[in-house]
Amino acid sequence: MKILVTGFEPFGGEEVNPSIEAVKKLPDKIAGARIVRLEVPVVCHKALAVIEEAVKKHDPDVILSIGQAAGRADITVERIGINVDDYSIPDNEGNQVTDQPVIADGPDAYLVKVPVRAMVERIRSRSIPASISNSAGTFVCNHVIYGVCHLIATKYPGRQSGFLHIPCLPRQALGKGNMPSMSQEMMTEALKAAIEAIAEEKQNF
Repeated sequence: MKILVTGFEPFGGEEVNPSIEAVKKLPDKIAGARIVRLEVPVVCHKALAVIEEAVKKHDPDVILSIGQAAGRADITVERIGINVDDYSIPDNEGNQVTDQPVIADGPDAYLVKVPVRAMVERIRSRSIPASISNSAGTFVCNHVIYGVCHLIATKYPGRQSGFLHIPCLPRQALGKGNMPSMSQEMMTEALKAAIEAIAEEKQNF
């Protein structure tokens, strides 16, 4: 089994994005699954193009994307992507999309096909705070959740996809009042736990 794990480049004036840093620190194999790492631009539509190229090249069984959610205190496993782009800030190429669909004529929403609750439970078993999220916002993270689900539904059947949001790093929270944060090591351990849950589910089929 092969799992493509993606993380985003820094955005919004930050010098670091914990999502790609956590992905870089993953081992090459987790629970028997080979891990392929990919950095994704925080750019409308370009993010999906980069992911699709990696799907063509590596032919993964699962695409698991990771994003930063400033203000969240725990690891949140997303359940749904909606067909809306509505950016409160510009992406990294200055696009500030308002009230547009991710995919024209696409369905209103997609539920992810990974074991969301099992992922949360496995992360919590490592004494790491985690929960299910039913809203990924309307920025590039949601764009990727919805867009990857649509790619699978229309072009790459038989695959699974999922998305985790992680908090800021402690250094990102400096000077930002009560901004929650989490260590890089704990985030990486959470990703490993989530991937174990995904791999074990697929091995049971």
